[in-house]
Amino acid sequence: MAWALYDPNHGYYRRSTGPWGFEGKDYYTALDVGPLLGQALAVRLESVWEALDRPGRFTVLEPGAGRGWLGRDLLAAVSGPFAEALTYVHRDDNPAARMAAEQALAPFLETQRARFSSESEALEPFTGAVVSLELFDALPAQPWRWEGAAWEREMLTQDGPAWEKADPGEAGTWFASQGPVEPGDGSIWVERLPAIMGELAQALKSGLFLAIDYGDTAARLLAKGSDLRRFRGQQVDGNWWEDLGQADLTADVDFTRLESLLAAEGLKGIGTTSLGRWIRAHGPLAQWEDQWQHLEGKERLRRMENLLSLTLPGMMGDRFKTLEAWR
Repeated sequence: MAWALYDPNHGYYRRSTGPWGFEGKDYYTALDVGPLLGQALAVRLESVWEALDRPGRFTVLEPGAGRGWLGRDLLAAVSGPFAEALTYVHRDDNPAARMAAEQALAPFLETQRARFSSESEALEPFTGAVVSLELFDALPAQPWRWEGAAWEREMLTQDGPAWEKADPGEAGTWFASQGPVEPGDGSIWVERLPAIMGELAQALKSGLFLAIDYGDTAARLLAKGSDLRRFRGQQVDGNWWEDLGQADLTADVDFTRLESLLAAEGLKGIGTTSLGRWIRAHGPLAQWEDQWQHLEGKERLRRMENLLSLTLPGMMGDRFKTLEAWR
């Protein structure tokens, strides 16, 4: 998965063209359906800024920032003293993402309200927020399965995918801690997750850690036997071994493990809820309703569809989870 997604010459996320969007693209994100996620984030982060006693500098770091659309929508939505304090940092080495972000963030780059950071650049401690949108589902993951007497890992051989018995090590200890497993149960294991979480959490001197992604608790993922998925041409299946380097590979995020790692880094107030509930809690719903009354019919409908896609259980509202933690 690491090679298929991030190899410098052949990796899916190292190509010069991006996969995001609708027609002719592989998948779309919450940002493709409208600006409301960024607007809700603006309200939430301003409340964090207030809780921190309005620091003169409030940095928002987005690792795996893609096209920079979340930063664009966030910066466009803020105003007043909070806007003056806010700096958005885009961190993503994907060439297509960087080119798209340069265009999306152009007005804010010119006024130094936004800047770029490479993934190899050391993070200086800052006050503000770490915000990730669909970052952790794209980290290289290893599928594991309990076959009744031993653990097996899924491998790619010359003849295709195959399961082989292996010692899961730390992964097995984690799975066992989440409850009894039955034959066929399984999940994925992201070996690099502690290092990535540690780097991000340690850079956050004070403020909010916010992750939006699709996934579930460790126990639920084990029970359903989570595996890798392939996205191509707006279609999703489990044929992760096909079209390597030409298709997106993702895995459900273990939010229980994310919470555990954040707690180990000393963060507090850790909790996960559905994206729909988070939007209803922090989105300025009454303000949106008032603003939309003045829009022409088609645009008003687009905004309502944007809201429904972020909140309805059958859409992103329940499939996506939102984790918050405080330093």
